[in-house]
Amino acid sequence: MNSEQKQLIKATIPILQSSGEVLTAYFYKRMFEHNPELKSVFNMGNQANGKQKHALAAAVLAYAENIDNPSVLINVLKGIGNKHVSLNIKAEDYAIVGGHLIASIQEVLGDVATAELLEAWTAAYNELAAIMIGIEAEFYRNNETKKGGWKGWRNFTIKEIINESEEIKSFYLYPTDGKEIAMYTAGQYLSVQVFVEELGLLQPRQYSLSSAFHPNYYRISVKKETALESQPEGMVSNTLHQLHIGDTINVSAPAGNFYLQDDKAPIVLISGGVGVTPLLSMLETNKKKAKNKTVWIHGCRNNAVHAFKDSVATIEEESDWLETYIFNEDLNENESNRIIKGRVDLKKCKDAILLENARYYLCGPAPFIKAHYESLIAFDIDKSNIFYEEFGPQSVSLN
Repeated sequence: MNSEQKQLIKATIPILQSSGEVLTAYFYKRMFEHNPELKSVFNMGNQANGKQKHALAAAVLAYAENIDNPSVLINVLKGIGNKHVSLNIKAEDYAIVGGHLIASIQEVLGDVATAELLEAWTAAYNELAAIMIGIEAEFYRNNETKKGGWKGWRNFTIKEIINESEEIKSFYLYPTDGKEIAMYTAGQYLSVQVFVEELGLLQPRQYSLSSAFHPNYYRISVKKETALESQPEGMVSNTLHQLHIGDTINVSAPAGNFYLQDDKAPIVLISGGVGVTPLLSMLETNKKKAKNKTVWIHGCRNNAVHAFKDSVATIEEESDWLETYIFNEDLNENESNRIIKGRVDLKKCKDAILLENARYYLCGPAPFIKAHYESLIAFDIDKSNIFYEEFGPQSVSLN
């Protein structure tokens, strides 16, 4: 891409700032009309609630703003690449997406989309696609060559289902072929693929691995998302909650760039709701290996939806390295006095978490992450020691 083309890309930044979601909404509508087979690759729930168009608009804007030096986005691109590999995105898919994106720019912007502008965006997209294809090729190679690894979808059988709370079930997934499975790092996730009857489509979703690695199975723990005024019913989570022991699902190799650092530093784990799942994997892994000093902070609505409370309490009873703080929004008078009423408030456990060189891990919805990230920064925690994972399309960009 030459300097004139980069200037043209920069000139579209105000349009992307004001109308980026108009463009991305049109893009998805156009792509699914022309290539309906891609509906089985994309999360149609996030299409319906608008999260996907918002995330893509933010990504396109970030790329335009950093067109002179896109390498500053490398960590973000690696996160996207991890997700793409877990969904079995292929190099040739980029040509399809790129064609619809450039056509959408032309059709949405009209006369503003000059031939020179379209050529500039084509060059920009092709450069980005080349970066992504390279990142993903490396991830695919690693998945295929590691012990027990594989590429694409692999069939797994559900051999055990455990009710962890009123709304969360754990599924123990064993490889149907009986062969080895790949190791993962605590905090990573699996993509699973199930057939959703109401859509008539296969649908993928990502779920964090919720235990320390076991060589025979993977465990995911899934919250059944019920319909609320602000969100529709979770199609895949409800489908999974209707499955039985002996049923099978498709699974991709473990992925993700949110994971427990391999060092001797103290660990502070901060979760909200079902965000507990990757942090539980970290806690169990720390118990098996390093036993680093750990502070566990978790918030949920009430005791009935508090998953894994007994497992964490048992680890705390058996350990001298773990300290826990539990917050419940609704708390009955007869419930444990060790539970703090209200939402997670890091000021109430500030002294416990200000540990020298500690690593801080946040997981939950976007507002939860933003609030507690800002609290940690206010405590003078270095940004390089804060790691976070947002469920769904990434909308949080804090580091």
